[in-house]
Amino acid sequence: MSDPRPIGVFDSGIGGLTVVKALRDLLPGEKIFYLGDTARVPYGGKSASTVERYSLEIAEMLMEENAKTVVVACNTASSVALAKLEKHLPVPVIGVIRPGARAALATTRNGHVGVIGTRATIKSGAYERELRALNPQVRVSVCASPLLVPLIEEGWLDDELTDRVIARYLGPLVHQGIDTLVLGCTHYPLLVHAISRALPKTVSLVDSARNCAMAVKKLLVQSHLSAPAGNSAGLDIALTDAPDIFLSVARRALRLEIGNVQLREVLHSAPIAAR
Repeated sequence: MSDPRPIGVFDSGIGGLTVVKALRDLLPGEKIFYLGDTARVPYGGKSASTVERYSLEIAEMLMEENAKTVVVACNTASSVALAKLEKHLPVPVIGVIRPGARAALATTRNGHVGVIGTRATIKSGAYERELRALNPQVRVSVCASPLLVPLIEEGWLDDELTDRVIARYLGPLVHQGIDTLVLGCTHYPLLVHAISRALPKTVSLVDSARNCAMAVKKLLVQSHLSAPAGNSAGLDIALTDAPDIFLSVARRALRLEIGNVQLREVLHSAPIAAR
């Protein structure tokens, strides 16, 4: 069995294109429809109830595109809205937190994992809960890193100021003895080289974007949803507001072939009927 429908991916903005890049590399035969809620970015500073509502509205728009699965390429939405999406969507849903947590536990040698992310992601405690559910003995140290996303969106990927901010955030985690660091925001893989420079060689990085893509591949195979051979693969991108400078930053840094970007108005409709 196979399924030619697109994989639906959404994020609060354009940072989720790191997940799209990983999906394109891992699943070149799949069609992807990416929806960035740029009209309401960032989700990281919003309340949990607001993020839930936004996520359901964006997911409904992906259902209008006939998506066969929904990938929540946003750590904030994954941390507070995943359960609601799983309940209401008629297709499988994958977030970035569980795959990242599993990869971190497979990577750590001393059982001490660090996590950086937006304030909302860190405040939710989602990574700590997932890590400890998988391994109650794991030690977890977290750090909200709200300045990193604006620096990335300015395109300051290799800049002295960015290096100093990263060092300020990561210093305490390194001092506490982590040997594994989860990049708990889909923007952060764009800073992987700068982050690596700030860490001792004994600390391993876990990219939640790539691990999410690997989880999607496994789901498609297990659910018989993989695209048929010779499928007309491609990438469609839609945003809820005109793109800013970050789209060009993402295009250049990720080397993604991004064609015409569609603009879509957010659907403020009743929640999707529970399956």
